[in-house]
Amino acid sequence: MKKSLIYSVIAISLLSAGCSEDFLNPVRDTSVITTEDVAQYSGVNPALVDGTLNGIGSFIIQPTGVTGTQHYDLGQKGVDIFLDILSSDMALSSNTYGWYQNTSNLVATVDFTRAENRIIWEYYYKVVSIANTVILSLGGNDANPTTASARHSLGQAKAYRAYAYFYLAQVFQRSYDPAQEILPYYDGVITNPAKVPASQIYDLIISDLTQSITLLDDYSRPSKDKMDKYIAKGLLAYTYAAMGNNAQAKVLADDIVNNSGYPLTTRGQLAFPGAGSGFNDVNTASWMWGYDLTTDLGHQLLDWWGQIDYFTYSYAWAGDRKSIDTNLLAGIPTGDIRRTQFGTTGTTNRMPINKFFDPARTAGGQQTITTDLILMRIEEFYLLSAEASAKTGDEATAKNRLKALLTIRFAGGAAAADAYVDPLSGQALKDAIYLNTRIEMWGEGKTYLALKRNQATVTRGTNHVFRAGQSFLYSIDEMSFQIPQTEINNNPSITTQN
Repeated sequence: MKKSLIYSVIAISLLSAGCSEDFLNPVRDTSVITTEDVAQYSGVNPALVDGTLNGIGSFIIQPTGVTGTQHYDLGQKGVDIFLDILSSDMALSSNTYGWYQNTSNLVATVDFTRAENRIIWEYYYKVVSIANTVILSLGGNDANPTTASARHSLGQAKAYRAYAYFYLAQVFQRSYDPAQEILPYYDGVITNPAKVPASQIYDLIISDLTQSITLLDDYSRPSKDKMDKYIAKGLLAYTYAAMGNNAQAKVLADDIVNNSGYPLTTRGQLAFPGAGSGFNDVNTASWMWGYDLTTDLGHQLLDWWGQIDYFTYSYAWAGDRKSIDTNLLAGIPTGDIRRTQFGTTGTTNRMPINKFFDPARTAGGQQTITTDLILMRIEEFYLLSAEASAKTGDEATAKNRLKALLTIRFAGGAAAADAYVDPLSGQALKDAIYLNTRIEMWGEGKTYLALKRNQATVTRGTNHVFRAGQSFLYSIDEMSFQIPQTEINNNPSITTQN
């Protein structure tokens, strides 16, 4: 086993241990590495810090990392499914095993005893906890490391902490209100188990990401599963957009588009049977953040691919089908290649069989999963730039960003994109950008964020098993998750979910 993997296991053990009573026992168990050990020995053995960061990366894609048992406990990609279903763009169109019925029927989001709430809450707070461990080991929140290695480790840890708090704020607050008390606050120095105002959480997110961008400025990462400055910029752009600070979101999104060097996904990569899917291989040039799944990792039945891909031996193939909402599908123009990402007949009707698929394309065929996991790609920032530009009155930039995408996606190329975009202005332009965000990012966990940013109402199509045809405003109780029962029971500083 490689040293980095050993330290990753140690880091996950630290995540699981958290602040358990074992740490209060004066009899020291020398067989267990503690948070204090990481801080004490990181200078002697920098690999310990690197391994702890790798532990966060491993946890992000770890099946059953919170519960040990639940088949929808899948790290970030598991949260992505919850949010895609909650946005209603992903329809649970067949419900055989029941893993997502409480999300689809909007029961989990109003019942704090449901496991979905605990999974999301504990997943992100474990990321916060281990990121705090790394930050403290490198000198604390105000540290200014002198070595490149320490700078880069601190930058990654701060980006991870901000990432976790960003999603906590999105998922557990109905709508952005800086004065509302929403979450406990832990930065490694300040421990406040009571809910603090959203402004305090967002201040930490912005500070962490701003510092991360500086700390990672000269960092050349070895693989796309590592945080770098452009991922940090992307998270910061999303943060400002969620706050309604569209001017700052636009600056960051434009910087990513203009300077990151990531090209747009090619037409051949957008849907089978083109040159190959752009959604199953981390080497796809448009991917900014993703994970290379190898046979050594042993992902099989329990994985995001198992819940989404008809060609993987798991739930989507066996009867828990996730499909594009019929209303959203109807909004994809004729001649748009993204329409062909979804099946049109039989069992696979409206399933994403031509967007997310094992290359062998044998129904239920992939057992050990080697198709990769996508977390961020460049198209997100073309769309976020377009959205922020439209909201700040820069319609020329908004149109140009949207045209850049649609020129590749429309059969008629630039002429068809011009014909679609040029007549738009005002709210119609904003609506078109939002619609294309929903189409483009289907199944990638980002449309819930767009729903909230645009303060939208979603109306479900006909192919949802639960609550078909009903409409939901972004800010109603059913559209955000609850602080879980476990937290209420174990944290006397919190007595209410919202």
